[in-house]
Amino acid sequence: MAAKAFVLIETVGGRNKEVVTALKQIEGVKSADTVTGPYDVIATIEGETLDDIGDLVTAKIHPIAGIYRVMMASVVLGV
Repeated sequence: MAAKAFVLIETVGGRNKEVVTALKQIEGVKSADTVTGPYDVIATIEGETLDDIGDLVTAKIHPIAGIYRVMMASVVLGV
């Protein structure tokens, strides 16, 4: 079974749409949506291992222009 995580993203003022567009172009990102609440965007990502997911977040998601802060929540038990 593939590893899965939710990436909770705060964006720099008004850049939600371009962040979501950039996220959707990354292999491994299964969904990316603008949301209300303390975070601006939530993405669902999958990889072979949690290490792969961590590498994806570090190498591909953190550098996206318009992202201020990223928090990752790994799925430990999916139903």
